[in-house]
Amino acid sequence: MTSPHPVDTRPPWTRLLAFGIQHVLIMYTGCVTVPLVFGAAVGLDRATIGLLISADLLVAGIITVIQSLGAGRFVGARLPIICGATFVALAPMILIAKEYGLPAVYGSMLLGGLFGLALAWPFAMVVRFFPALVTGTVLTVVGISLIGVAGGLIVGTDPKDSAYADPARIGLAAVVLLVALAFTVLGRGVWSQLGVLIALVIGVLIALPMGLITLDGVSGADWLGVPRPFYFGAPEFPITAVVAMSIAMAVVFAESTASMLAIGQITGKPVGRGELGRGLAGDGLSAVLAGVFSSFVDTVFNQNVGAVATTRVFSRYVTAVSGAILIVLGVVPRFGAVVAAIPKPVVGGVGLVLFATVAVIGIDTLRKADLHDRVNLTIVAVSVGVGLVPVLSDDMFTRFPSSAQILLNSGITLAAATAFTLNLLFNHTRLGEIARGTTEAKPPTPEPQDPIAA
Repeated sequence: MTSPHPVDTRPPWTRLLAFGIQHVLIMYTGCVTVPLVFGAAVGLDRATIGLLISADLLVAGIITVIQSLGAGRFVGARLPIICGATFVALAPMILIAKEYGLPAVYGSMLLGGLFGLALAWPFAMVVRFFPALVTGTVLTVVGISLIGVAGGLIVGTDPKDSAYADPARIGLAAVVLLVALAFTVLGRGVWSQLGVLIALVIGVLIALPMGLITLDGVSGADWLGVPRPFYFGAPEFPITAVVAMSIAMAVVFAESTASMLAIGQITGKPVGRGELGRGLAGDGLSAVLAGVFSSFVDTVFNQNVGAVATTRVFSRYVTAVSGAILIVLGVVPRFGAVVAAIPKPVVGGVGLVLFATVAVIGIDTLRKADLHDRVNLTIVAVSVGVGLVPVLSDDMFTRFPSSAQILLNSGITLAAATAFTLNLLFNHTRLGEIARGTTEAKPPTPEPQDPIAA
């Protein structure tokens, strides 16, 4: 009788619980940072941010269980993966919120998720059009774009505020950054993996005597409760916002594809179109649920891919237990309210580490592309340049229609569209032959197969 693959084995409950908790601890900070940053960027109060965190954890838990165990024939990769809120959709969400309001954010996310469900299986069949050249470019721009968001959390966004650019707040963020650096670099084993979380805790402890923490919203939060559907009102669907979120879904698909292929190599279980299609459908379903419950689009967390490689525990039942733990945390609103009380400089200090890491992952991914080829090098240069224009020159598109600014002011969207289009033109058509002076277009750079540890 053939023994089951390690991915499909079920360890004893003690090991299931221990490794499940470890996965949650590794991904927790990155997951809750997205609602913390989004809430702060659009000016939500702490009680509302707490509700976003609860919804975020609930949806992440549901999708993690589905991705681990599967749900029918068309959704769920059945791989040991952990899902959580992605930074890719963060910038478009902030722009949509400021232009159209929160009902438009979640309405566009809902339709973007439906678009993702429809796109999942076709995308799995055309994944060759999203090689390292494209995904690396997008991840690099994602990380660089979000560093400015972290800076805004540390310094503040209103120059007239008395706390704006307060040296004490900047010093607090610097301490958080140094603690994260020390544990991540000098720590061993789980201490290294939990470096960011430890920095977050120490930052909160330092902020207490500084008077930066208020728990006003905690006492009013319920101990138990399921996030209310359409909390911000009936969803709205501005066409520009829907297009922006649909493009964000395609970028999320490219990110998740690289992670699932990495899991396949680590575990030794082949990941074909079926697994990719079901896994990407899970991403699309996360956006649909997020649109309903006011949460965030989920993707495969790269730091947990690294954890699977490090621990050599391949069971998908372990990650299913992690998903169950996240669901429990998601239905405890008071827990979310406590996390929402974390001061912005502390979140900003942690965000600097996380966002810059995303940029470095993008650069590392680009190393797998053939940048010695002048055409590929130019594709990356143009795409990064176009993507960073709205980040470094935020007034560039102010005279364009406000609807157009949702797309043009999103560096991530511009970078993704530019890299995908140029790669398609110069690596999959006769234009490549003309540009290189060869008889055939350059074949696409293979998708990276090794794990990307965040």
